[in-house]
Amino acid sequence: MSLFSGKKVMITAGPTYEPIDPVRFIGNHSTGKMGFALARCFAEQGAEVQLISGPTALTLEHPLVHVTNVMTADQMFEACQQHAEQSDIWVFSAAVADYRPREVAGSKIKKNEDTFTIELVKSVDIAATLGKQKRADQFTVGFALETNDELQNARLKLAKKNLNMVVLNSLKDPGAGFKHDTNKITIVKPEAVETYELKSKEEVAQDILASIKAEMACV
Repeated sequence: MSLFSGKKVMITAGPTYEPIDPVRFIGNHSTGKMGFALARCFAEQGAEVQLISGPTALTLEHPLVHVTNVMTADQMFEACQQHAEQSDIWVFSAAVADYRPREVAGSKIKKNEDTFTIELVKSVDIAATLGKQKRADQFTVGFALETNDELQNARLKLAKKNLNMVVLNSLKDPGAGFKHDTNKITIVKPEAVETYELKSKEEVAQDILASIKAEMACV
């Protein structure tokens, strides 16, 4: 029997879209493929998965996977709050927008001026906020997509957000990051760093679960 059999897992996936007006938004290139691969992998090992996904073209049908579709960071945070307390494992793989417009126009903004300024405010940091209420018996995983000082930034995120591990990937690595079916990761833990070769995201999901399993077995 798998260590994950009967466990409750909450996973965030995909991007968030922060509206500017009814037509336009601030977003990113996340496809959600990594989060969906993780959800399937957990379910295949017997876990009950709450998959909270931003806008993607993906679907996942599995009796142990329950999908909640959201659009904005606030909506994703609200959905996470509903499932965090009863979940044994949290996996924050979504690419949540760091900032959102302070004001959202009620109608389409017309192209009138040569320049246009949007005031942005910080979005809720879901992992950091929930990390403050995390129990000792809960295991949490964050993701970091970096372009410089990768390992240093991952270690800072590990401590700042009260995570058990960070899955790091770099846009400098060909085939890693957004819009790919592959990924090349480094798993950063408080006492260890594990580096993996470029693999399909399904294989990467298996590596991540194996690393979680090894860490949880030591607790």
